[in-house]
Amino acid sequence: MALLPLTRRCAMPVLSPLPFRLPRRLAPLGLCALLTSGASAVQAQADSAPRPAVLPPVQTAGALHYQCGGIGTDESTAMRAAMKDYPLSLLFARADGAYEANVDVRITPQGGGDAMQLRAGGPVCLLQLPAGSYRVEVQGAGQNHSRTVQVGRAPQTLDFRF
Repeated sequence: MALLPLTRRCAMPVLSPLPFRLPRRLAPLGLCALLTSGASAVQAQADSAPRPAVLPPVQTAGALHYQCGGIGTDESTAMRAAMKDYPLSLLFARADGAYEANVDVRITPQGGGDAMQLRAGGPVCLLQLPAGSYRVEVQGAGQNHSRTVQVGRAPQTLDFRF
C-alpha cells in the first residue's frame, strides 16, 4: 500500500458558496423560512419598542373624579404630561425633592357643599373638578398643609412639600 503525501490525502475541493440554488421542490420551503424570519425580526423589534405609560384608573370621591400615581419614571412622565388636561393637579414631595405618596387629601368647596376625601397613592394627583373655589387640605409625613385655589379654565397646580 502506497502512502500519499499528507497534503494530497487531506486536500478537499473548495466549493464556492455562490451561486446557491435550492432544488425546485425545496424552493417554497426556503421562501417560507425567509419570510418567517423577517416577520420574527419585525415582531422582536416591535416588542422591544418602548410602550407609553398608562395613567392610573379614574377614581371617584363625591363629585370629584381623580387619578393619583406617578410612581416610576414612565408613569411620572405620563402624569406630568397629562396635567395640562386637568383643572387641578396636586404634587407631593419632601423638602429634599423626593416624591411623597400616601397623602390624605380633603377638598372642600368654598361656597358650601360636601367635602371630598381621598388618599393619594402617588406623588401626582390629577383632579377633574367643576369651576369654583376650593380649600385643599393635605396630611402627609406627619405634617398638615392647606391652601385655597380657584379652579377655572386654566390648569392649576398646587405643590405641597413635607
